[in-house]
Formats: sequence, C-alpha cells, structure tokens
Amino acid sequence: MATQITAGTSELRDITKMERIGAHSHVRGLGLDDRLEPRENSQGMVGQGKARKAAGMILRMVQEGRIAGRAILFAGPPSTGKTAIALGMAQTLGQDVPFTMIAASEVFSLSMSKTEALTQAIRRSIGVRIREETEIIEGEVVEIQIDRSLTGATKTGKLTIKTTDMETIYDLGTKMIDALSKEKVLAGDVIIIDKTSGKVSKLGRSFTRSRDYDAMGADTKFVQCPEGEIQKRKEVVHTVSLHEIDVINSRTQGFLALFAGDTGEIKPELREQINTKVAEWREEGKAEIIPGVLFIDEVHMLDIECFSFLNRALENELSPLVIMASNRGMSRIRGTNVRSPHGLPVDLLDRVLIVSTRPYSEEEIQQIIQIRCEEEDVTLTSDSLNVLTSMASSTTLRYALNLISCAQMISRKRKAEQVSVEDLRRAYTYFMDEKRSVQWLKEQQGSLVFEEISVSTTAENGDAAMKDAMET
Repeated sequence: MATQITAGTSELRDITKMERIGAHSHVRGLGLDDRLEPRENSQGMVGQGKARKAAGMILRMVQEGRIAGRAILFAGPPSTGKTAIALGMAQTLGQDVPFTMIAASEVFSLSMSKTEALTQAIRRSIGVRIREETEIIEGEVVEIQIDRSLTGATKTGKLTIKTTDMETIYDLGTKMIDALSKEKVLAGDVIIIDKTSGKVSKLGRSFTRSRDYDAMGADTKFVQCPEGEIQKRKEVVHTVSLHEIDVINSRTQGFLALFAGDTGEIKPELREQINTKVAEWREEGKAEIIPGVLFIDEVHMLDIECFSFLNRALENELSPLVIMASNRGMSRIRGTNVRSPHGLPVDLLDRVLIVSTRPYSEEEIQQIIQIRCEEEDVTLTSDSLNVLTSMASSTTLRYALNLISCAQMISRKRKAEQVSVEDLRRAYTYFMDEKRSVQWLKEQQGSLVFEEISVSTTAENGDAAMKDAMET
C-alpha cells in the first residue's frame, strides 16, 4: 500500500530564532554592489575582494537555479574570513533559500552512520516551495458575542463580519471562540480566518474606528476594510526542506522529531517515495525545487568514505550547491596514508572550483577591529586601537579580537568608559597567544608531564635496542 506523503507546512510556520553576539554576528551580507563589485567596507565584510566577488557570482547562479550539484572550496590560512564569507552568502540568500552549515567533525559525533548524517545535511539544503489553495474568511469584525453557560463548560457565540460589499453572521463553536480570545479580537479589527486550520490572524484596526476614544497604543496599525466577498480562495506558498518532509513522514517520531533533534536514521525507501511524490507535485505545478547551499567547514576532517559519498551525491538530480572550507596545505587524507592538497582526494578536487583567501593587511585589520568593537559595544581610544592592530599583526587576528572583551572587563574595574593601552597590555600579560605559548614550552625544558619525545630520539633508541637484540 502506498504511503500518504504529507508536507506538514501548517505546523512549520511559527519557528523563531534567538540571536546573540557571536564571532560572526556582525556579518550582514557579502558587501557587493549591483554589479557584484566588492565595496571596501560594507555589511560587516572587509577586504578579500576577489573571494567575495567569486562568492557573489556563485550566489547569482544559485538564485537563478543554475548551479545545483556543484562544489566550491574556500582555501586559505586561518583567520582569513572563509566562514565569514559563507555566512555572508547565507544572509544574502535570505530565508527562502535553504542554507545548511555543518562542521565536518559533526559527522563522526552523531549517533548514526556517516553517510546518513551527510544525506540529512544534503536534504536540509534542498527546499520545496509548495503552493496550496485555501479558503479564507476576511473582513472587519462588526460585533462579537460570546455566551457562556453557568458552569462555564460550554461556550456559544456569534461573529458578525462585513466587507465594503456584504455582511454575514457566523455561529461560533468552542474552538473558534478560543482562537478569537487568544488573538484578543474586538469589534473594529480586520481579521483573516483560515477555514482549513482554523487559524485567526489580525491584520489591524479598521480606519473607520480610528476616531474612537479607545485606549490604543502607539503601534496600533490601521487598515482599510476589505472589498468583495467575505469568503475567498487564496493561494498560499510554503517553503520546507526535503529533510523536514522526511522527518514528518517517518513513522518513528514524526513531526516532534524536528524539535527534539534526534531524528534517527530514515529508510531509503521512504526517501524514494518522497522524491517520487515531489516529482509529481512538480509536474502538476503544485511545487518547485529550490536548490540551496550546504556549507561544510573544516572539510579536511572528513574521511575517504565521506569524500567518496560526496562524489556520488554531487551527481544526484536532487543535489544542492556544496561549499567547503579548508585551511590545510599538503595534508594526509583521513583514513588513508595518501597526502593531497587541502586534505581532499584528487578526484574530488577535480570537481570543485577553488577560491583562495589571503591574509589581511594592517588597514583591513584595523577596520575589522572597529567593526567588532561596535558589535560588542566597546569604545577604544585611538592609541589602543593602533596597539591592538599591531598586536593582531604580530600574533593573530582572532587573538586580538578575543582581547577586546577582556580589556573591557579590566577597564570597567577602574570605572573607565574607554579601553586604554594599559588595559590591553594587562590583558596581554594575562592571556598568552600561540607564539608565546610555544616559547614558554621551550623554557620549561621538559618539566611538563607526558611531554612527547622527539621522533629522531625515539628512532635512535629503537635502532640501539635492535642492535643489542641482534648481538644477544
């Protein structure tokens, strides 16, 4: 018997996100103009002009639906903005185009097979835009009456709705009364009721009630009274990912697994049925496929099995654009003894377009520090800004950015409004960077526990032991 495939779009509408100040929360886009030329400092992006222009060209093709099933590799030293460019691409694409971001090491930490984890990430990056017609009731509330029984168990009521052309009275049941009470619908509100789901949405207050002496807030929105018939047919467009359709139709947990996060392994037979159903929807004009973007950070952490799976997945008809990032040079491919550029197999490198990033100049570093100070609400003096820029040049950019909030804590202790050079120097003495850490290890001269012996010493000791054994 064929399985009934559902998209569950009505249950996926109200999902909110929590925002916080993070390492890349200042990134708002790629900072390109209409001709895809990179601006010097825009939308939180500084420098990396060639890489940003390449990313903008890729985005333009993604938006036109012409580059699905391709692979891009961002390669460059650490702290050169590879992840920032990927997040800028996600911001530019907007909410409608799916963008999935994973770290390669996540594949090994999940309680499922590596190929299943990659498959779920790929299907999260493919959107299905579904069009469905629903019947709605739209109009201005003239009067709402709710009658409760003495015990309060049963509720009945009447709702009078009008447009500019007609007026109708509806009898209300318990569920509808609860929905109207939840939205705090009053006479004079313009509302929409979805007949299939029973959802009530308030559009605003009618202009005819704008002169009423009601207690209204400053954010009260006034709208015109709707025209035409009260009951209408309206086309609603929802965008869901293929993975969400997979989870909703899996028999183990269903829709709640989207929020629990533990979806488990989904059977390939179910995915084939869903692919067939989506293909039918496409032929009937009910849906269209939106190839999104899958970003795999630190891609050199994948092993040879994952790379061979990605090779095959890129040839699939339903495949997103795969963007990878790596900071490795000539590195060993995980799971083999073969060394390869960027830690990727040569056959996969042959498929990808490689975009290189370069280290930032001193002026660009100074601009990035200023952007991060604005994001973290920290004020630096002009001298401390120059000192922090020189610190970033001699150490690393990430280390300098981490010192901003530490120096602010020190300045708060002395109740200063600005971070001074002395605050930065004190934070610099508290926290070591990578170069000073290596120097400190050399000064310890083997006093740390479990310090590794050099390879040459181990080899010499092994040769001497073998010689003794042979003589014996």
